[in-house]
Amino acid sequence: MQRKAKVLFFSTGDATRSKMAAALLGEVTDELESASTAVKSVATNRLAEEVMNEIGVDISQQPAHSISESFHESFTVVVTLSDDSKERSPVWPFTRTLVHWNLPDPGAVEGPVEQKKEVLRKVRDEIRNRTVELAKNITPKVRQRSRNAAA
Repeated sequence: MQRKAKVLFFSTGDATRSKMAAALLGEVTDELESASTAVKSVATNRLAEEVMNEIGVDISQQPAHSISESFHESFTVVVTLSDDSKERSPVWPFTRTLVHWNLPDPGAVEGPVEQKKEVLRKVRDEIRNRTVELAKNITPKVRQRSRNAAA
């Protein structure tokens, strides 16, 4: 049985963006395995759950692992999800490719609930677009590597 390429989504804030990204990648393709990690908290943001449910994606049970756990795994790609992580991202020793997505931290938004939800929707939609592109770029390379390994 062929092992799936693994993609880790990493945030230096809470796990909101990384959980959204991991779930959305799973909606786009079943050829890649996704994981989520964050520095500050791996808890699920209730408002993020609501805006993801608006598009039919449930992240209430989406796991996020501690950052220390992620250092012991091998990932084909690690995607960092903020400027902060680009500047101070840890090194994953068994990772082939590091990708950076500059996304605002919805947890840093002050204001009424509807304003926070609007930011979450924008981040969600940006992540959805980027996961589609990521899957388009990675999946053919993974297939080619599998064919080469089998030959």
